[in-house]
Amino acid sequence: MAKRKFRLPLLVLVIVAAGVGSWLLQTHRSVHASTPSQAADAVAADAQPAVPVTATKAELQDVPVYLRGLGTVQAFNIVRIRAQVNGTLIAVPVTEGQEIQKGQIVAEIDPRPYKAILDEAIAQRAEDLAQLGSARLDLARFQNLAARNFASAQQVDDQQAMVNKLIATAAADEAAIEAARINLDFCTIRAPITGHVGFYQTDVGNLIEASAETNILTIAEDKPISVVFTLPEADLPRIQQVMTRGPLSVFAYSSDGTTKLAEGTLLTPNNAIDTATGTIGLKATFANGTDKLWPGEFVNAWLLIDTLHQVVTIPGPAVQHGPDGLFVYTVKPDDTVAQQAVEIGVQEAGRAVVTKGLRAGENIVVAGQSRLIPGARVAAKFAEHQAGSRVAQD
Repeated sequence: MAKRKFRLPLLVLVIVAAGVGSWLLQTHRSVHASTPSQAADAVAADAQPAVPVTATKAELQDVPVYLRGLGTVQAFNIVRIRAQVNGTLIAVPVTEGQEIQKGQIVAEIDPRPYKAILDEAIAQRAEDLAQLGSARLDLARFQNLAARNFASAQQVDDQQAMVNKLIATAAADEAAIEAARINLDFCTIRAPITGHVGFYQTDVGNLIEASAETNILTIAEDKPISVVFTLPEADLPRIQQVMTRGPLSVFAYSSDGTTKLAEGTLLTPNNAIDTATGTIGLKATFANGTDKLWPGEFVNAWLLIDTLHQVVTIPGPAVQHGPDGLFVYTVKPDDTVAQQAVEIGVQEAGRAVVTKGLRAGENIVVAGQSRLIPGARVAAKFAEHQAGSRVAQD
């Protein structure tokens, strides 16, 4: 009985020892097998497919700097054609929307009443000149008679007064003739400027009264043409400083900002700031030879105030926003990417100017950044940047 009690603890001890030995053996094998396993994991990680991205190189470029504002196209001059004499409108020999030249006939008023007045004035002058001629002959006779004491000095003086009166009458006749000619000329209305004809505002056959100030039509001069646009008042000192160097170029783009319409020159800022909006108005002139600008049209005006020469630029989409600021992904020679902090100056023409953090020639990712982390392997497809692409306004 005592031997059985002794054997039982010994058996338990043997079993425990065997278990501990087995655990130590497994632990030893696990420790020695960890390095190959990790290597396998690393190989598996390396075998993961590369992330497809689009990349390009940072470049040195000249970058223009613009100030942008919304503007309205205005005719250089607008003339409202009105009658200066009363009468019936008998003709409008131009069509709506027609481009006409200065001096071209645009409207005609019945000239017959004014032709008759002119003829009457001419006839009256002829009558008065005939009387003047007779009075001068009588004056000569009286002067001869007075020299021989056959006429009195009073008679000579009276006749001289008659001659002077008829001379004044002849001058008045000349003035009446000139007035009649002017009124007759007013019956034919000519364009004072070159431009486009607007819609008719009075039709042929209507009686026109000069005092009513009724427009017959309008003419808008659009070669050259003006664009009036606004910028924040804070930009005015900078504009004034740059204007001292010479004329500033202004580019007119379509209202959606996609199409360049014309290039012109800044004429002047307005003489006062709008206190209600805190903006300054500016006027630019454009030759508008192709009629791409039309009075009343809304445009985007780009005022060129500077050009940055040979600065490092990258496509705008390459710039990413992170918790520590702006950064880009650069592509290393081993086809992995690194996160590079950058500082950006201006963005123009689809390009961002890098003031710090990149050198020209470095490869950067411009598309596909959402799947990237530092050290990720990429399959980069390089694309040339398009100089004509544009970015939103600063």
